[in-house]
Amino acid sequence: MLPDPAFVQEDDISLIWHRDPTATALDLGILEANLVTAGIQKIFAGDSLKLVFNDPALDSRTPDIIVQPELGVIYTGSTSKIAEHGGFSEDDIHVGLLVSFPQSPARVIKSPVETMQVAPTILSALGLDPKSLQAVQIEKTTVLPGLSFPQD
Repeated sequence: MLPDPAFVQEDDISLIWHRDPTATALDLGILEANLVTAGIQKIFAGDSLKLVFNDPALDSRTPDIIVQPELGVIYTGSTSKIAEHGGFSEDDIHVGLLVSFPQSPARVIKSPVETMQVAPTILSALGLDPKSLQAVQIEKTTVLPGLSFPQD
């Protein structure tokens, strides 16, 4: 157990928020000292976290530390949970996306995309402004690449 987390969400990954930002360094040291014991594959904090998420100092939705466990490790107090899906493992983050829009020509696009691009793409396909979503405005999310819709 870490000394001063404000909130911890544990499951197929562990998300840790702190009340006091200085506690992040202390908890990070504890986690790094226990990589093998805790089955930790990777820790996202500081600069490594900001490469893939918003800065936790500027966005309270972003945890201060994210712990990616080794494949097959689940952090839970439940005695009935035996499996999980979704997380940061390669099989979870590299998945195919199939979009069907009959008015658009068929093609294969081999660009990395993110699931957060799906909602703005659907809005665009419906002729609605994706920028009407607050998350799109804040995160500057784009529609999926290579798609064109009749009203565009």
